[in-house]
Amino acid sequence: MIKKPQHFRKERDGITLFVRLTPKSAKDAIEGVEETDDGRSHLKARVRAVPEDGRANAALVKLLAKQLDLSARDVTIAAGATSRLKQVRISGDPDELALKLAVLEPPEY
Repeated sequence: MIKKPQHFRKERDGITLFVRLTPKSAKDAIEGVEETDDGRSHLKARVRAVPEDGRANAALVKLLAKQLDLSARDVTIAAGATSRLKQVRISGDPDELALKLAVLEPPEY
């Protein structure tokens, strides 16, 4: 069985989530996981906010917190604040968070 790359990494007290963010979208949404040509995986997210003054990042934090049923203070942008590719730090039990993230992925056929 071939193991596909993960779009997150478990840490001791949470996870680091790899996200590809598209700002100025028609709606705020999580669109599943995509794998890039270089073999890395990212959670695809869209937000209506513009990428000015941290608005798109704040909208991403709010969207992830809502989707994962967490407080916004548990979700922070760890890297890539001015890039489409971001690393988002989510505090909490890594195993529970991994299960919540699995629900956001589309089923494999």
